[in-house]
Formats: sequence, C-alpha cells, structure tokens
Amino acid sequence: MAANAMERLELALEASNEGIWDWDIETATLDFTERVGDFFECASEDIPNFFENEEFVHEDDREEFFAAIADVRAGKSEILAAEPRLRSSDKYGWKWFRVRGVPVKYEGEITGLAGSLINISMRKEAEQALLEEQHLTQTLVENVPLQIYFKDRKSCFTMVNSPMARWTGFEKPMDLIGKSDADLFGNEHSQQALEDEQRIMATGEALESVIEKETWSGQDDTWVLTTKMPYWNRRGELMGTFGVSSDVSELVRTQRSLAEMATELKKRNEDYEEEMALAREIQHGLLPTEAPNFGDARFGHRYLPISGLAGDFFEVLELDEKHVGLLICDVMGHGVRSALVASLLRGLVSQAMNLAHQPDEFLAALNSGLVTFLQKAGVTMFATAFYIVVDKVEGKIRYASAGHPAGIMSDGNGASLLPLGGRGKGPGLGLLPDATYGVESVPLEGVKSLLLFTDGIYEVENPEGEAFLQNRLVRTVTKASGDDLEEMLDTILSEVKSFTEGEGFDDDVCLLGMML
Repeated sequence: MAANAMERLELALEASNEGIWDWDIETATLDFTERVGDFFECASEDIPNFFENEEFVHEDDREEFFAAIADVRAGKSEILAAEPRLRSSDKYGWKWFRVRGVPVKYEGEITGLAGSLINISMRKEAEQALLEEQHLTQTLVENVPLQIYFKDRKSCFTMVNSPMARWTGFEKPMDLIGKSDADLFGNEHSQQALEDEQRIMATGEALESVIEKETWSGQDDTWVLTTKMPYWNRRGELMGTFGVSSDVSELVRTQRSLAEMATELKKRNEDYEEEMALAREIQHGLLPTEAPNFGDARFGHRYLPISGLAGDFFEVLELDEKHVGLLICDVMGHGVRSALVASLLRGLVSQAMNLAHQPDEFLAALNSGLVTFLQKAGVTMFATAFYIVVDKVEGKIRYASAGHPAGIMSDGNGASLLPLGGRGKGPGLGLLPDATYGVESVPLEGVKSLLLFTDGIYEVENPEGEAFLQNRLVRTVTKASGDDLEEMLDTILSEVKSFTEGEGFDDDVCLLGMML
C-alpha cells in the first residue's frame, strides 16, 4: 500500500507540473526534484539556496519573501505562500515562481521547511501586459472630450470617465458606480432613459445621435447629444449598455428662443456630430460600402478583425474621373485604444482630401494631425499606412509608405511587391511631428491588379512557428493572377488559413484589392 501511495503521489506531482523542495535549516542544505532544475534551466547542483542567499531573490521581492519565511519559522504562520522572482545565476534572467511550503518539525522544533514551486512567469507577464493595456485605454478614455459610461442590465453605472463624473456633480468616477439615472435626474429623464436602455438590450439596436433632455432636482434642465449601444462581453454575453454624450444645452436653448438662429444651431450640432463620430466609428468599424466610378476598375476587400474593435482600416478615395486613391492603415495594438485612433485617422482623411492627389503630402497631413492629438492626450502610439494614387492622366501609379509594407502589383502572369527605392519607407504616423515621405511610381501600363494589406495576413505562423511572410503572399497572388478580384481575395485567405492549419489569425487582417 505504501508503494502504491508513493506512485500515486509521483503521478500527481507530474500532472501538476510542480517541483518539490526540502530545506534543512540545521545543515543549510536545499534539495530539489528534477522538475525544479527544468524550471531554472540548469543542473541540480547549480540551483541556489534562495532561502538563505538573498542575491538570488529579486530586490523588489526580498522583504516580503523573507518576512514570510520568518513568520513560518517563528510559528506565526503555518504555511509559506509567496510569489518571488528568482534566478539560478547571473547568466539567467529573473523568473516568477509560486512558492508554497510548510514547516518540518522534530520533537516540536522547526528543523526545516518543505514544499513545492512552479514557474508562473507567463502568467505574471500576461498580468503586466494587461495592466499596461488598461492604463493606455484609460488614458485615452479620460482625454476624449465626451461623457463615456457603461451600465449593467439594471441600468446602474459600472464605469464612467471623469467628464461624466463632473457632469453629474461628483468629484470622482468611483462615486457614480452602482448608481442609476434615478439617483441623479428627475423622473422625466430617468424613466425615459431606463425605457430606452431596456429596449436597446431587448432588440440589440443602438440609439444614435439623440438629443436627450435631462431634468435635475434644484437646477435648470440640460440637453445632451447621446448615442447608446448594447454591450456584449468577449463571450458574446449581454452585459448591459454603454453610451457617449456631449452637452448641447446651449444649442437647444438657442433653438427654442431664437428661430432665426436655426441655421447656426444646425452647424454647431453637426460639429457635435463630428465629435460623436469618434466613439461611434470605433464601435461600428465603418467601412466603405460603395466603390467609386473609375472606368472598368473593380474594387474589393476582406476585413477580419480578431475582436469587436480593430485598428486596421482602409479607404477608397474617389478623387476625380482620372484619379483614384487607395489607403490602408494599421494602428498599433488592438481593442478600444486602437479603434479610437483609427476613427481619428478616418476623420483626418476627410480633412486632408484636398491633398489626396499627392501621396507624400497626404501622409504628412495625416501624420501632423495624429501627432497633435497624441501629444495632447499624453499617449505614445502610432499607425502605419500605405497610400496609392492611380493616375490615368500621366499613366502612373504613385505611392508612399509610412512604415507600412509595400503593396503587390500583378500583370496577369505574375506578381511582385511595389518597389520602395530612394528613401524607402517613411516613419509611422504619429511618431515625428515634421515627418516627410518620399514618393515612388511605376508605369500603369500592363498592371492588371493591385493589392494592399496589413501585416496580420503574413505574420501568421503554422504549428511549427514558421511565419507565412510576404514572399509567400506574393506567390499566392501570382497563383491567383488569372482569377477575378473576388476569387483572388478568397484564394489569399484560403492559402493563409491552410498554412496555419486551422490556428487562425493573431492580428487584425485587412485586404484591399483593385482590378484594372
């Protein structure tokens, strides 16, 4: 029976992936199982006695770790539980470990400790990355000049930004958590808001750009321009609603008192609509729905965000009868922070349309606008972009890059990357305030198709860790050069998915094609 119990113990330890240690305080020796050596990536004799030698414990963790050991040795605690960073020698980096142990006693005296440890570095690194992601997102949300809030299914606030807290008369956002509109406003507004939010959750349909009258106790009514939407978590479960609003009280008062100011009211209301477009476009990821009229040219795209919000986007710009522009952008990261920047860039595209015939000046304008916003928000982010102008007047394809991979052109028999000679790629958008971008060109004659893409399409890896890379993408386009545009786009996705053997994409994917 004892042998069977030991075998079961060994099997349990192997299944748990934990290593076992035994520290003899009297002899100052520390014994380990073989699994501990695997954790430290060294021979058993090279594993340090980190219970006695503090240099093998990270300086930020020493005080807490050795205090926990002292408590066990002093009888203040029956269990040693700590998560320090440890290393075996100078040539190895720090690793996080979960250390658990209990005292070993002989005739009532503690003679040592024994327990287990396991490498938790991946978990700790993921936690640190998540904290940084949350910090960046919070920084952007706090700097957007809109009132942003999330509510649960009972229409109680679960998250608000500082502008929303100040609007409702609270010093801190946390003061609003758990409250509902009924705690803040008069019955007229709170009841209407509750009915709207219940309808949004029941139908899944958003309430967009609606002017709401807010009734308060002891102060004048106010009006806000509001958009509300259903909120689903990453598992697709309905959690409640979220919304954004901005103060339009003065506009409404002016409209009600001065009919002759209706035109001005419309203009200012449109200004607020542009402000609201930032949050609205982030959530909807609006894409072009109609191709421009450009002779016999055909346009197509494939857009595969890996989450509900994406930083990739594209635009097909109808410049005039002889010129068309193709733009593709990839914002750093994923989620809310990337979608916010992507929506801002979309606005900047509209503002820079007067420069859209010149790829270098167009990218410079986008860069200047993005730098200004990011500096004001105090956030470091960037986007890459590739812009093409198809010029039928001069018979050329002119293009420029802002840190983005070159597009692919095909003559119907083969394909190749658009050459980026001269100065090559320019810096990404949002990094340098006075960045300039070089323009390259190739003859339009003989070009049958153009393909722009984001790095998510070629950075995917197969189960062996091999990346798809751009050279395979070029070969895939060559293979599909005889197909029509839609078939070519489908072939590319099919080839990449086959390469990954069902693993899918790790990044947003955007393809924009043009068949001449």
